Amino acid sequence: MTTIQTLLESRLSEALGAPAQVSATADARFGDYQTNVAMVQAKAQRANPRKIAAELIERINVADFCEPLEIAGAGFINFRLKPEFVAQRTLALLGDAQLGVPKAEKPQKIVIDFSSPNVAKPMHVGHIRSTILGDTLARIARFLGHEVITDNHVGDWGTQFGKVIYGWKHFRDDAALEADPIHELVRLYKEANALCDSNPAILAECREELVKLQAGDPENLGIWKNTVALSWKEFEAMYNLLDIRFDEHLGESFYNDDLGPLVDRLLSSGIAEVSEGAVCIFFRDLPALADKPALIRKSDGGFLYATTDLATIEYRIKRWHADAIWYVVGAPQALHFEQIFAATRRIGLEANLKHIPFGSILGEDRKLMKTRSGENVGLRDVLEEARTRALKIVAEKNPGLPEAEQQEIARVIGIGAVKYAELSQFRMSDYVFSWDKMLSFQGNTAPYLQNAYVRIQSIFRKLEGKFTPPSALTLSEPAEWALAKKLLAFGETVPETLGDFRPNLLANYLFELANTFHSFYEACPVLKSEGAVRESRLALCELTARVLRSGLGLLGIETTERM
Repeated sequence: MTTIQTLLESRLSEALGAPAQVSATADARFGDYQTNVAMVQAKAQRANPRKIAAELIERINVADFCEPLEIAGAGFINFRLKPEFVAQRTLALLGDAQLGVPKAEKPQKIVIDFSSPNVAKPMHVGHIRSTILGDTLARIARFLGHEVITDNHVGDWGTQFGKVIYGWKHFRDDAALEADPIHELVRLYKEANALCDSNPAILAECREELVKLQAGDPENLGIWKNTVALSWKEFEAMYNLLDIRFDEHLGESFYNDDLGPLVDRLLSSGIAEVSEGAVCIFFRDLPALADKPALIRKSDGGFLYATTDLATIEYRIKRWHADAIWYVVGAPQALHFEQIFAATRRIGLEANLKHIPFGSILGEDRKLMKTRSGENVGLRDVLEEARTRALKIVAEKNPGLPEAEQQEIARVIGIGAVKYAELSQFRMSDYVFSWDKMLSFQGNTAPYLQNAYVRIQSIFRKLEGKFTPPSALTLSEPAEWALAKKLLAFGETVPETLGDFRPNLLANYLFELANTFHSFYEACPVLKSEGAVRESRLALCELTARVLRSGLGLLGIETTERM
């Protein structure tokens, strides 16, 4: 289904003879949509914008679905939709699986790289933003018709494994390893690391363990594989709680054999050069990077993240023929990706590479969220706390529900609250992690939106028989029109979220939809109304429930029938 905004832009462009943009109005007093194209034209032509707007209005052919056009202010052109058109379009949504969201005209194959925890370390609160944001972008891109491959580029290789292996061999506790693998692996690393700080001989042993691993020693390779498997089991438990799936989880180790040949090729082609014993890619022709070369092999022969990332991009383009690769990684890595993307272009690999950065999560003290001991707050602890707090709220609100149902509702509310607290923010903003705020049933929160859905479901539970959509909508009250127009805006909002990778646009739309529905619900009795009015109001309720469920689903948030 073509969106109304697209339809208006098409008609306006025909009249103008050039591409033109239309946007929804912020204030309903000025109509439903508006354009400033007359003002833009007037500036270029040094003419009167209202005069140009008047001339344009004579040529814009929208009489089939718009009221007579209006000129406002310095030269805005305002569009008001005809009531019968709004009613027809809204009714059509009931038969549209996409709920008015158009499929992409040119679907792409997109690889999305997100989450990326480190092996032998617990996932922590710092993984929330990448994991939840990346999953949501994947859901939205798929809904728009793109082919998406989600790849979790796990940190499963590096110098820390020498210490982990040393700890494994010398003070492993098998019972602790079975009970809580990640906790035990962290303990092994910390104990080995502490010994290295005080004993040079043990530091040398740890380095030898690493050398043996890198040389393919069977024992050390087996320990490493065990460490990776145990870590992934823990990661999967977190992803299952979050309802997140990956198509691939190709870690850094997957590309080890490609690094040496890649550096050799870059040297032989002149793209890379030796500088003070190290191998670098210089960007002397790029002012922003002129003094910031990408180091791809250290003087001691060791490779770096940049080397692995270049090999990864090459693999993704060759294996999946990716049109685009998105990296959902924190803002501090901006320079790294600027270098990697520039190097990729230098190599001649073609794909639309995007770094999607984000800010930090803060504690109530507005500092980086940490435990009292100064360590990162574990993701498992956050999710369990969310469920526990939600369960307390559910038990207080609906004590008569069976315990199993309370537990399930608490899971949906708690996990949804954590996700929405992230996704309702502009990704570059830092935000304060507040349990009271995110679990509130008031304001811009997941529980508020989930409760709006539950309220609608309670209406249909009181119906006698199954709801059947009417053949036409009867809309007469202002609250009905407002809700219908807000429902039609879903089709315009979802594609817009990928424009600058901003799921908060969708979250805020859903909040506005819930508010609009509550205004409608208070002003327009549903079950107490009769005939065509009752059927039309039920249709608006049904559509609102569908859009809330679909929109929350795109954010990775579930709904529940009762709360």
